[in-house]
Amino acid sequence: MVRPAGQRRAPRPVVPVNENAAPDAPSGSRVPRFSRRALLGAAAGAGVAGIAAGVTATEIAGTRTPQPPSQVVAFRGDRQAGIITAAQDRLHFAAFDVITTDRSQLVALLQQWTTAAERMTRGEETFENGAVGLSDYRPPTDTGEALGLAASSLTLTIGFGPGLFGPDAENPTRPDRFGIAAHRPAALAPLPVFPLDELEPARSGGDICIQACADDPQVAVHAIRNLARMGFGVVSVRWSQLGFGRTSSTSVDQQTPRNMFGFKDGTANLKAEEPEQLDTWVWVQPADNPAAAQWMTGGSYLVARRIRMHIERWDRASLFEQERVIGRSKGEGAPLGQSGEFDAPNFDLTNGRSPVIARDAHVRLAHADNLDGVQILRRGYNFTDGSDGFGHLDAGLFFIAFCRNPADQFVPMQQALAAKDALGEYITHNGSALFACPPGVAPGHWWGQTLFES
Repeated sequence: MVRPAGQRRAPRPVVPVNENAAPDAPSGSRVPRFSRRALLGAAAGAGVAGIAAGVTATEIAGTRTPQPPSQVVAFRGDRQAGIITAAQDRLHFAAFDVITTDRSQLVALLQQWTTAAERMTRGEETFENGAVGLSDYRPPTDTGEALGLAASSLTLTIGFGPGLFGPDAENPTRPDRFGIAAHRPAALAPLPVFPLDELEPARSGGDICIQACADDPQVAVHAIRNLARMGFGVVSVRWSQLGFGRTSSTSVDQQTPRNMFGFKDGTANLKAEEPEQLDTWVWVQPADNPAAAQWMTGGSYLVARRIRMHIERWDRASLFEQERVIGRSKGEGAPLGQSGEFDAPNFDLTNGRSPVIARDAHVRLAHADNLDGVQILRRGYNFTDGSDGFGHLDAGLFFIAFCRNPADQFVPMQQALAAKDALGEYITHNGSALFACPPGVAPGHWWGQTLFES
């Protein structure tokens, strides 16, 4: 509030100090004189122990004014939200390393995260009154930047990386920290390094990922910021990525968006309205895993790739070259030789000398017809992360895809692209990760419960 000139804030009333009073004691009591170290310790403990700043689990489950239904995506259900949900406009993606070896601490955090995530998807604070309604003498339990904002279709999707499960072919001596190695699905194997990859460890891997998608960037950032804060001492952020302007459509009601090269992206993407296709290519089926890994039935595998686009190099290419590389017209998005965006590409069509869609065009190599019918569900975002030391934009595509088995779907697709794709001259893959996203959260359950109680 802005006060008139000369007006000062009224002083707080002086009350007797009761050294044994509870932090939220009624009028006439004051909180004890904690040291700064003690205050910070209390804040850290709030994220792990299941009780934050004197708020009980029952109080955490409290609600505030409901958000309009059109802006709230249900958190619980058979599938995790944020996979086939109509793709929102903004992304904040974070990968975490688990830094504790205490299974009970990790489980407590997953329970805590679940409660906070469900509240935030309803447009509420992580803890009731957490931003400004608790003690004046403790750090708030919600950072507050989403106060007054709508839920903005926020979805939060969790996944577990290979490193959480202990040893594998790539790291045979890694310990089984949490006793879950026997429950690791065979499909959760580290992705190979593809030709032309320039992967940076600081942008790759991770034990746990959380994908926050929303139609308001501040809502998405608030969600990741608060979950990371709650994880202090149990997890640490390994890397994160902000995204804007979705680069794919996951519903027939959405128009095809454009990527940073100016081309429509994801025209042939799978859609939420295609349940049979989703069962074939996205959702893990009971036959895919032995009994020990059935916790993944109904879930999906998330592939994340940070693809830097060499914007300046691309901008110097002629329109003819750009369309030849992609295999589509830049304006309409039609396959070369066709007139409409959704026309089927004709890979046999020639101009009398060579194919109209070049043999190394991106569309040809990535199309299901040339990959034995294989498809994936794309859910990527544009990014611009400033510039590098040469003054070039650090911009591109944060590629996210969901698939039933990455070894059978994403890997052969990327191998074909890495070997021949003309687009390779204009892009560099510098980040890579794979996560197993379990099915949806049933009422009364928490993220990862089916895994940790298998």
